[in-house]
Amino acid sequence: MMQEPALRRRLMAILAADMVGYSRLVELDETGTLARLKTHRIELIDPSIAKNNGRIVKTTGDGMLIEFASAADAVECAVEIQRRMARRNADVEPERQIRFRIGINLGDIIVEDDDVLGDGVNIAARLQTIADAGGISVSQAVRDELAHKLDIRFEDMGEQALKNISRPLRMFRVALDNVDVAPPPAPPPSVADGGHSSIAVLPFANMSGDPEQEFFADGLTEDIITALSRFRDLLVISRNSTFVYKGKAINVQEVAKAFGVHYVVEGSVRKIANRVRITVQLIDAKTDRHVWAERYDRELADIFAMQDEVTASIVATVSGRVEAAAVDRVHRSPTSNMRAYEYLLTAKVLHHRSSQADNVEAQKMIAKAIELDPNYAHAHAWRGCIIGQSWVYGWCSDREKAWTSIAEELGTALTLDDNDSDVHRILAAINLNRGDHDVAQYHQERALTLNPNNDLIVVQQGEYLTWIGKPDEGVEWIRKAMRLNPHHPERFWNHLGRAFFVARKYPEAIEAFRHIGKPDQFHHAFLAAAAAMMGDPVAAEQHRKQALALDAKFAVEAYLGTQHYKRREDAEHHREALIRAGLPQ
Repeated sequence: MMQEPALRRRLMAILAADMVGYSRLVELDETGTLARLKTHRIELIDPSIAKNNGRIVKTTGDGMLIEFASAADAVECAVEIQRRMARRNADVEPERQIRFRIGINLGDIIVEDDDVLGDGVNIAARLQTIADAGGISVSQAVRDELAHKLDIRFEDMGEQALKNISRPLRMFRVALDNVDVAPPPAPPPSVADGGHSSIAVLPFANMSGDPEQEFFADGLTEDIITALSRFRDLLVISRNSTFVYKGKAINVQEVAKAFGVHYVVEGSVRKIANRVRITVQLIDAKTDRHVWAERYDRELADIFAMQDEVTASIVATVSGRVEAAAVDRVHRSPTSNMRAYEYLLTAKVLHHRSSQADNVEAQKMIAKAIELDPNYAHAHAWRGCIIGQSWVYGWCSDREKAWTSIAEELGTALTLDDNDSDVHRILAAINLNRGDHDVAQYHQERALTLNPNNDLIVVQQGEYLTWIGKPDEGVEWIRKAMRLNPHHPERFWNHLGRAFFVARKYPEAIEAFRHIGKPDQFHHAFLAAAAAMMGDPVAAEQHRKQALALDAKFAVEAYLGTQHYKRREDAEHHREALIRAGLPQ
C-alpha cells in the first residue's frame, strides 16, 4: 500500500509573481519574449532568489511561487527584482516591456513533500493579482512584521475582497520610490579609466547570527581581494576602502560610482549546524546586470581549508566572468573608442577560436594594443602567444622570422614585468611547443607561484605533466582547472582527453574528446587511435575517414613532429595507435 505523503505546517513567507500581459507579449513576439524572459531569470531573478535564501516551489510559463524563511528576505528579494526590472525596461519600447506583479504573504503554510498549500498560499496568489504592474502588494502580517525592520515605506490599500477568500483582508503596497539607501561617502579618484577592468569586493555579510562567524566572513573577503589582486588586468579596490561599508545597507551602483569600478562582488556567509553556506554574486555595475552567481555548501570540519577552497573557486570564476563580460562590452563599443586593454581582450577571443583567419585578425588587434601602450607587458606576452599559434600550426610564411618575433615579444614582456603570471604562462607554453621541457618547467612553476588560482595556468600544469610522462597527475590538475572555472574553454576537454590517452585510459579519453563540439582532424586522429587501442575497428575507421576528409595530407610522422613528448615510449605509443587506426605514415 502506498504511504500517504506527510503533511507539515510551517510559518513562512510566500511570494507569488506573475508576468503582466504574457499572452499579448508572446503573440507579439514569441521567440523574443521567451528569450528575454529566460535572460531575466538567469541574470536577475534566480540570483536574487538565491541571494535572499528563497526556494522556487513551482513555475508556470508566466509566473512562479517562492518560499522564504522570513518576510524580510521575501520583501528584499521582491524589491530588488522590481527595481532592477524597471531599470532594464528603461530603454525598451512600452509595448515590449516585461513587468511582473508580486504578492507576498506571511502565514501558517501546509508543506506536502516539495509543495506548499493552504490559505496562506492562496492569499499570496490573490495579492499578486491586485498588485500594480511592476509593483508589490503585501498582507498586513508582512507589513506588521517589517514595519520597523526595513527602510521601506508601506502604503495602506485598505481592506480588499479577494477571490475565493471568505473574509476581506487589509493590504499594503510597497512604495518602490522610497527604497534607495543613502549615497555612500564622497568618492575617491576613479580607477576605471586605466584601460583595465576594475572591481570592488564588498565585505561578505555574516547571516549566521553567530558573532564568532564574523572572522570567517571577513577572512573570506580579504582572501578574495588578495587573490584577485594577482590578476594583472584587474584593478582591485583595497580592503581598507571596501570595509567602510561593512554592516551597512548599500546600493551597488552607488558603491561602484564611489570607487569608479566596473564590477562589484558581494556575498554572504551563513552557518547551518555543522555546515557553512556561502553565496556570491558578480555584478556589472554599469549595466546593473548580474554576470554570475553561485552558492557553495561545505562541511565546517576544517573551516580554514574550506576558506582556501572556496576562495580559489570564486577567484578563478570571477576573473573569467569579468573578462567574458568585458569582451561582451567591447563588442557593443565602437572600435574607434577601444583602449589598449579592449584590443587585447578582442585579440584573446580571436586567438582562442584557433583558426588561421582569426589568428590574422588577432595579430592586428594585439598590434593596436601595443601601439597604444608600448610598455604593456601583458600585450607583448600575448603577441608572442598569438604569433606562436601561427608558428605551431604552420600558418606563418616564414617560420624563422616568426620565431624571432616570438622571442622578441616574450623577452620584452619579461623585461617590462617579471611578475606577470601570464607572461610566464605563455613562455611555458611556447617552450612546451618547442620541446624544451626544462625551460617550460621554470616558467610554469613561476606562473603557478604568482597566481595559483588562474584556471589557464592550472590546466597548463596538467598539460605539462602529460608531456613529461605523468599523465595521471596531469588529469588531476586539468580536473582542478575545470572545477576552478565551470565556464572553462572547450579546449580543456582536449587536454583531458590527451592526458587520458597518454595514461592508456582509452574509454576516458574518448569520453573527454566527445565534449568537443566541432572536432578537427587532430581530434579525429586521437579518437581513431584510442578506438584502435580499445579493439574497436569500426569506430577507428569512422574517425580515420573523418580525419582524412578534413585534411587529405594528414600523415602520422608529420603530425608526431608537432608532438613534444619527453619520454620516447609515449611518442612510440602514440605512433603505434595512429598506425593501428590505419592513418597513413
